[in-house]
Amino acid sequence: MSIRPILETRKATPTMEGAGVQLHRAFGFQDPTELDPFLLFDDFRNDIPAHFENGFPWHPHRGIETITYVLNGTVEHGDSLGNTGTLGAGDVQWMTAGSGIMHQEMPHGNAAGQMHGFQLWGNLPSAQKMTDPRYQDVNAQEIPEITDDDGTVVRVITGEFWGKRGPVDGIAADPQYLDVSMPAGVRKTFKIDTYRRAFAYVFEGTAAFADASPPSGVLLEKEVMGEEVNIRDMSGDRTLIRFGTGDEVTVQAGEQGVRFLLISGAPIEEPVAWHGPIVMNTKEELQTAIRDLRNGTFIKPAH
Repeated sequence: MSIRPILETRKATPTMEGAGVQLHRAFGFQDPTELDPFLLFDDFRNDIPAHFENGFPWHPHRGIETITYVLNGTVEHGDSLGNTGTLGAGDVQWMTAGSGIMHQEMPHGNAAGQMHGFQLWGNLPSAQKMTDPRYQDVNAQEIPEITDDDGTVVRVITGEFWGKRGPVDGIAADPQYLDVSMPAGVRKTFKIDTYRRAFAYVFEGTAAFADASPPSGVLLEKEVMGEEVNIRDMSGDRTLIRFGTGDEVTVQAGEQGVRFLLISGAPIEEPVAWHGPIVMNTKEELQTAIRDLRNGTFIKPAH
């Protein structure tokens, strides 16, 4: 067994998308190879409705999949195929844009005015770039939730973990998408397939993601769960941790516990031609997509 080294730890950066939605971007529009097959990850979290209520009006996608996971508030969506719906707290939507779709996403706050969710973009291999679009809307109660003896809770959105399989299926990158909560002081190792690219994203509390056992660094003055714990590189809210190769990730929860996403997928390793919400393999394919948008032929008939 080998613990995955940490290649990079970085904070998500504030940015604005859609019609003025203020969010934080952990990665995207940079090097598409670093987390292949994943292209972009946004944390849209706000308690000021004016900063998100204008949402993401009608826009195109081609050649990718978008994964929306809502924690607080709701997201109303509609598309050019006539689909409409509302995602609530704990719900997931996995949208395969394929050959092309126009859609909109309009977030709304909960009773306290809070909105929180994530959107991840996954690339599609060349053989599936022009596949028919499809949606998978998953209600919160359909997502398996596992509680371990030490109080760790894992929601399995997709992939298999601890004997449970997530409800989202048929995804090109065959990803594993986990929502992990760990109590204060708990130390745990999570298995990840060696051939997958992997990252974690912390959004509550703090944790050390160790690349040595035990990790080296500053010794905490107080005892945690009855024993001294050595902590290195404590990561807090809105932190991305990008891992190298290995088959395990070791996590030590901080004094307030931690909640994070642990996501991995099989790399596609193909050329990427990328313009906004359209991701193809060649510049010529990208130019065709933009031309289709201009002349009204972007939406293709179903096969």
